[in-house]
Amino acid sequence: MPVLALPAAPASAVSYGTPTITFSTGYLSGAVGATGDPTVTVTVAQSGASASALTVAASASTRTAVARTGDVTVTGTGGTRSLAVTAQGVGYTDLTVKVTGLGGKSATRTLHYAASAAVPNSATSRYLTGSSDASAAVDAGGGYLVVGDDESNTLRLYDRAGSGAPLHTWDFSTALGVSKEIDIEAATRVGDTIYWTGSLGNNKDGVVKPDRHTVFATTITGSGATTQLSLAGSYDGLRDDLISWDSAHGDRYGFAAGAAEGQAPKQIDGFNVEGLEFAPGSTTTAYVGFRAPLTPAVTGGRALLVPVTNFPSLLDGSDAHATFGDPIELDLGGLSIRDLRRNGLGQYLIVAGSWAAEDNSAPYALYRWNGRADSRPVKLLDLPTGEYGAWEAVADVPDLDAPGARAQLITDDGSADLYHDGTDAKDLTHPEWKKSRSTWFALN
Repeated sequence: MPVLALPAAPASAVSYGTPTITFSTGYLSGAVGATGDPTVTVTVAQSGASASALTVAASASTRTAVARTGDVTVTGTGGTRSLAVTAQGVGYTDLTVKVTGLGGKSATRTLHYAASAAVPNSATSRYLTGSSDASAAVDAGGGYLVVGDDESNTLRLYDRAGSGAPLHTWDFSTALGVSKEIDIEAATRVGDTIYWTGSLGNNKDGVVKPDRHTVFATTITGSGATTQLSLAGSYDGLRDDLISWDSAHGDRYGFAAGAAEGQAPKQIDGFNVEGLEFAPGSTTTAYVGFRAPLTPAVTGGRALLVPVTNFPSLLDGSDAHATFGDPIELDLGGLSIRDLRRNGLGQYLIVAGSWAAEDNSAPYALYRWNGRADSRPVKLLDLPTGEYGAWEAVADVPDLDAPGARAQLITDDGSADLYHDGTDAKDLTHPEWKKSRSTWFALN
């Protein structure tokens, strides 16, 4: 009897799960006309399917005047994609990102996007996100820099060539025994030591805040993306030393009056430090540069530097009090010192700006100097002003006589209305939307 073949059993249907989609950050900031804006890493997966079979697309879901569907680009294959946005206008918008998998299944997620205005020198500008109040910076080598902030005690490591979030952060508040902001305003590096100083002044309401009197040092190990910092020492007596020194010399600069309880620091006769750099050929004498006072204050005259002749020994505890050299008064066209930086050739750059508080529209300029008291600084260029933030830091100094010399300057954008919504950047809810700007300027 013939044996009849049974029909083959149907193949089991492939079961696909619902795709998943995650972002490296849910908040992204860009700028109109920017080069090298930050991107978002999009990670996708679907059970039962290869990640390369998934498609990722984005669409504008709210204000298309800020960014349209066609302004969002997704690149890459596999489980990790990169999403970039080209800003069209200033403001906020939400973008819907959708992953479509096999079996007709998909998932969506919202990316919250904000765009700031176009700036002068946009092609050479980058944005340091995560904070808006950059106030001091030093080169970390390998194309990276460490940036201090006057609204927090966090030090941040950034890629000098790109825009985006810091690679590493350090907060030494606990080790320093401070609970409030140090108001970091200046820094300088000698070898593997970075010195940082608070403003030494009162807060904006004139209240004496001892944590702002902190000067501290960090040891830097590694370089570039592998940079690490550790606390190397601190000193909280420099403010008192300066006031005592001035009082012993006839109150020439009015330090005691400018630092008194109730006195705001950012007045022409106030007390506020924003520059720190070592004297020519020295690793012991440091110039302390003042935003206020100008001298004489009544005529809005010259910017002030006070040499501290035993600066490193204050932080290692070997000297009890600071000792001082002869003060230096510089003609910066009625402006004061906002940063000061020296290179190995003894050439200095001075970022000069107004002593006034929260005045982003006041003039700023960049000067070169040779570090000698008998030498007048020379203006290299006026810096762009307006709604773009206050120029507060210069990372390092190239050979100023070399063809094509450029310097990278950084703004404090804390009081800038970045997104035209009436909110100062320092008050923004999401850190990813806070940012300062770095810009390269040709110097000759």
